[in-house]
Amino acid sequence: MMRPWILSLLFVLCGSAVATGLASSGSPGAAAVLLLAFLALAGVNSPLIFPRSVGAVEAQRRSAVDGRPVIYWRPGCTYCIRLRIRLGRSAHRLHWVNIWRDPAGAAAARAANDGNETVPTVVVAGRSYTNPDAERVRELLSRSI
Repeated sequence: MMRPWILSLLFVLCGSAVATGLASSGSPGAAAVLLLAFLALAGVNSPLIFPRSVGAVEAQRRSAVDGRPVIYWRPGCTYCIRLRIRLGRSAHRLHWVNIWRDPAGAAAARAANDGNETVPTVVVAGRSYTNPDAERVRELLSRSI
């Protein structure tokens, strides 16, 4: 249960340590800015931003049942983060597959992108879309429901 939060917690702890050192050396403004930057990194890498990932096989099975798109992503990808943020609440209705944790997901992303692990890749009804905008994904989601 704690494992998905480890990276976020490390960002918070490191940011706090560095900010404490800067504040004690007489730079409280720089400490505050640095702490905010580390907190932002922790938030972006937390499970709050990305819904819990499932395996590619399970995501494909669920998509076949409910028709919802599967999104292949990886941590740290700015395009994935941007898509997730722009999708807002509707992101939780999609099936997310972390290609760094799931070899089958990485293989599916490569199959959809001519051998490249380009993310985000959205697959619905056998058709793939590489780095689509949020409106396109919402449109695909609305068709599936």
